[in-house]
Amino acid sequence: MTETTFSRRALLRVFAASAVTAAPVAANAFGFLRGSGDIRKLSMYNGRTGESMNMVYWIDGDYIGPALQEINHFMRDWRTNDTREIDTRTIDIMAAAHNLLETSEPYTLLSGYRSPATNAMLRSRSRGVARNSRHMAGQAADLRINSRSVSQIARAAAACNAGGVGRYSGSNFVHMDCGPVRTWGR
Repeated sequence: MTETTFSRRALLRVFAASAVTAAPVAANAFGFLRGSGDIRKLSMYNGRTGESMNMVYWIDGDYIGPALQEINHFMRDWRTNDTREIDTRTIDIMAAAHNLLETSEPYTLLSGYRSPATNAMLRSRSRGVARNSRHMAGQAADLRINSRSVSQIARAAAACNAGGVGRYSGSNFVHMDCGPVRTWGR
């Protein structure tokens, strides 16, 4: 883990954000993505690595660089340990959808960034893996929340009207990405 230095202003903002128990629930996720909330945070668990994170990554219109670096590391390809910068639009969609679900339970991350080698291996085992998957560009995540159904999570993500939402009910996860607005699956 690398050492990170914070400016006094950044530290004060992080401490102020930690006093907030929950970000405001927006009736319209699109408004939330455009900055109507004071903070944005993301809470996830990765069963493959055993890691957890609960991170404020945006305060009053500014992304927090060290928080984004931590998200990049958390969402790494666990098979190869390769990292890639995760597109902030995908992070925002994930956070907004989680907010709409009105739960404190973290996401379970099944897949974030995928190296080309991992994507090729998964593609050889399943027809459901795209050759040019947005996972390889750091623009997608496959997620679940045990207390919410695939349908509930997919509806929340689709309400953001900001990217792709795939429902994988048989495998119990939802794909979210920052590509064109579209939906698939059941």
